[in-house]
Amino acid sequence: MQTGITKNATVVLGNADKTQHIEGKAKPPPSGFVFMPELPEVETVRRGLQPFMEGATIEKVDQNRPDLRFPFPEHFVERLTGHRIEALGRRAKYLTLHLDDGLSVISHLGMSGSFRIEADDDADTPGAFHHERSKNSAHDHVVFHLLRSGGSGARIIYNDPRRFGFMLFAEKGALDTHPFLSGLGIEPTGNLLSGAVLAELFQGRRTPLKAALLDQRLIAGLGNIYVCEALWRSGLSPMRAAGAVADDAALMERLASDIRTVIAEAIAAGGSSLKDYIQADGALGYFQHSFSVYGREGEPCRNPACNGVVERAVQAGRSTFFCASCQT
Repeated sequence: MQTGITKNATVVLGNADKTQHIEGKAKPPPSGFVFMPELPEVETVRRGLQPFMEGATIEKVDQNRPDLRFPFPEHFVERLTGHRIEALGRRAKYLTLHLDDGLSVISHLGMSGSFRIEADDDADTPGAFHHERSKNSAHDHVVFHLLRSGGSGARIIYNDPRRFGFMLFAEKGALDTHPFLSGLGIEPTGNLLSGAVLAELFQGRRTPLKAALLDQRLIAGLGNIYVCEALWRSGLSPMRAAGAVADDAALMERLASDIRTVIAEAIAAGGSSLKDYIQADGALGYFQHSFSVYGREGEPCRNPACNGVVERAVQAGRSTFFCASCQT
């Protein structure tokens, strides 16, 4: 979605405390839930920041505290100031900022991080979200002052009340070997994820399907929400052993297709765990309206051919939502 940003406007891209909006009704998350941004949310943030950051020069950096989850890199401000941003990328749930001298910045939003855009001119950006809490400047920890092509300016402000996010450096040529990125598996987008690839990843594994799909060493960026949704679409029990279905080529292809589709739909909708945000035009229309099982414990299964009820179980400390009647 394209949303107009007027002169000196502010938009916010990022995380939020979570309230589920399902079927138009606000529903608090089950007790003990911990929400982290998943791939679609991070991709939404990247797409919102991209028009403002790519090609811009970092004129000044305000670093307002020494650390977030980790200390900021040494000479953080000095090494960024004066450099041109060549590209803003994403790997799994991490944002990657690439500078003209080869230095990269790896950023994670944590549980409450967001980027606020303050633009000097009229511009359009996809996936723009507002959130009142993110306007509390007491939690503005980093401000990037940018000079954009054409001479206009913008400020990208990182706000993080809980300070579980981070920004770290990866030296030139060392991005893929950085400790946070080196062990990541394939991306669940595009055609990289196929039934044949899933079959190879699952072969011989006794771990439950859900645990295998959440293993970032196998598939990078998948999180609890989208794994629950994809398994429901495929009719697969999250408790079933991954290795037990690896030899079923048709089933593996269906699961791979459902994963790709769920992720693509969520990205198109602007993510799903940004539940406290409204788009710049005031619309609420995110992917959580389409949840089939996630957060719907005790409600009827949305499979027209099923009379079951959505159940909730705990696997490895995480809530799993599924329909025992149609997921086998």
